[in-house]
Amino acid sequence: MTPLDLGALLAHPANGGIRVVVEAADAFAGVTIAAREAMLPDRGTAGLAALTEPAPTAPWQQDALVRRVRDRGFHGLALAGAEVLGPGSRRLAARLGLTVLEVDDPMALARAGWELVQGRDALTLGYVRRVAQSIEYSASHLADLLRHLSASVGHGVALIDAEGVLLEAGGHLPEAVRAAIDVGLWQDAVSVAGGAAASVRVDSPSRAGLRLAMFGAGLSPAQLSALAVAAEVAMPAIAARILIDEVADVSDAAVASGLLREFLEARDARDPDVEQRMSERGWRTGGYHLAFRIAGRRRLETLELLRFVRRGLAALPVDSQAVTSGRGVTGWLSFAEPPPAARLDEHVASLRALHDGARRSFDVATGIGSLDSGAGGLLSSIDGAVDGARIAAARAATGWFVRVDALGIEQVLLSWAGSDTFVPAAESLLAPLASQGPELLETLTAYLDHESGVSATAAALGLHRNTVAMRIARAQELLGVDLSDVDARLALHLACRALR
Repeated sequence: MTPLDLGALLAHPANGGIRVVVEAADAFAGVTIAAREAMLPDRGTAGLAALTEPAPTAPWQQDALVRRVRDRGFHGLALAGAEVLGPGSRRLAARLGLTVLEVDDPMALARAGWELVQGRDALTLGYVRRVAQSIEYSASHLADLLRHLSASVGHGVALIDAEGVLLEAGGHLPEAVRAAIDVGLWQDAVSVAGGAAASVRVDSPSRAGLRLAMFGAGLSPAQLSALAVAAEVAMPAIAARILIDEVADVSDAAVASGLLREFLEARDARDPDVEQRMSERGWRTGGYHLAFRIAGRRRLETLELLRFVRRGLAALPVDSQAVTSGRGVTGWLSFAEPPPAARLDEHVASLRALHDGARRSFDVATGIGSLDSGAGGLLSSIDGAVDGARIAAARAATGWFVRVDALGIEQVLLSWAGSDTFVPAAESLLAPLASQGPELLETLTAYLDHESGVSATAAALGLHRNTVAMRIARAQELLGVDLSDVDARLALHLACRALR
């Protein structure tokens, strides 16, 4: 007969509500149910005695009960009211090697013990039945479905990939457990020091590499085997929900992006219809706003970036919005009153942390606008964030992150450098470099962006520093300028920015 592990019994979702009062033995030969101690068999064969009669209140009666149960050969005692056992009775139980459990429903405990020891098929069917009930539930989104599934099976549920946990419900999947899962297998069950999990690959046509995991602490091999089957039964519903949510996300993102574009294009000509639709989406234009722009430095999946940004914003204690816009995401934080300077700096730091997290998966640059009020202020802050992102795209030294409030005069010069009068002049100035191919202009631009640092430029472009030095010398020769002159460097820097 398979031993009944205490950890597995504690992890069982229908264990009768047991709590450990005294832990001595951690495995039993099974569960024997009886009304009172006198009705237990004389040979308990190292089992767990579950009594329906509550614990006595007198200390001497408690001591006697502990001794008699242990003398009958039992290694565990479960009964209602066990938590009232005094310190003397608890010490006696520990010395005799008798585990004592508080239990709300002894009959449920007996059934759970039978399933774990002898009824593996019943354990599997129980989990599958709970999963089937969850699938019938009309979830509003994937996270809602995972929450309901976790509540039904009585264990944690997570959607994971090779990089980490994407969504979880009913607990936290330990990193050690996630790392132990073999993502190459269709079905896998793992048990490590930090916990255990059964998982199955999610057969999703739109998102590869996903797995559905059911996890918990103290799960026995029988429970893991049963949960693996339950996860496989639940997987098609998870895959379908992912597809439904993605279609809804794409449609919603397109609508939101179009609405933001209308708002930005209207500029000072306020459109009541646009503002009404913004209000219906929860985009308030009143109050104060701090905009940000996270732009791709090269092609990326904007919808994936939007999902990442929205997950990060959800953790912030402030009203926030994020919308796909061009090759990136534009968003803003809104406040009823202007936050104090220190608090504003904290919000900027949170956005910096969001940017740093995004850069682990996306090649992006982020700009932060200025705090401003009203619909016009939101427009102005977004404009500043867009300018900041454009500057940040060339600022490796700042981690590709720029707050326009910290730029001062450079922001004004950048706006002027993009004007219709400056661009033709910039093209004429840099024509000798353009005629030689793109590498000279690219190297000069990076050199000026990195404050005339040869080593920093070489690192940014992936070149040898001698190659950078030769190209800069050649650029000076073709342009006929002295890059040690501050005014010349400023003019060339603005010209390079304008053409880029």
